[in-house]
Amino acid sequence: MARYSSMLGRRVEVHYRAGDILLPASGTLVADSGRSIFLEQHLMQRGQQKHFRWEIPYQYIVRLEEVPEPAEDSGTVGAPRALAMSPEALLPNGGEPRCSSTLGNSSGAAPSVLPLQNRPKTA
Repeated sequence: MARYSSMLGRRVEVHYRAGDILLPASGTLVADSGRSIFLEQHLMQRGQQKHFRWEIPYQYIVRLEEVPEPAEDSGTVGAPRALAMSPEALLPNGGEPRCSSTLGNSSGAAPSVLPLQNRPKTA
């Protein structure tokens, strides 16, 4: 059964895991296969229309929020509506994340990037 089918056609912001980091993606939820969701985003870049599409499997989704459309006559925007489980419930074996500050970031800012462990040696 598709978990997010009620959100089809709406603008959403998704935070998903990619390894040990948390990445944001925003766009219109265009499909829900029952195993993954598909986001689309259209934008103008250097005078050309660009079209991006993401497939995000359910097991990588940490948080999915509806982003309200900006109101033309009002300067206030409502809070996003969360529709996903807590990050702890999505971690394997209920373990702690390797970078808890990344998953616990509630300010909405982009997550910090972890330093590389095996950096190449320079001459």
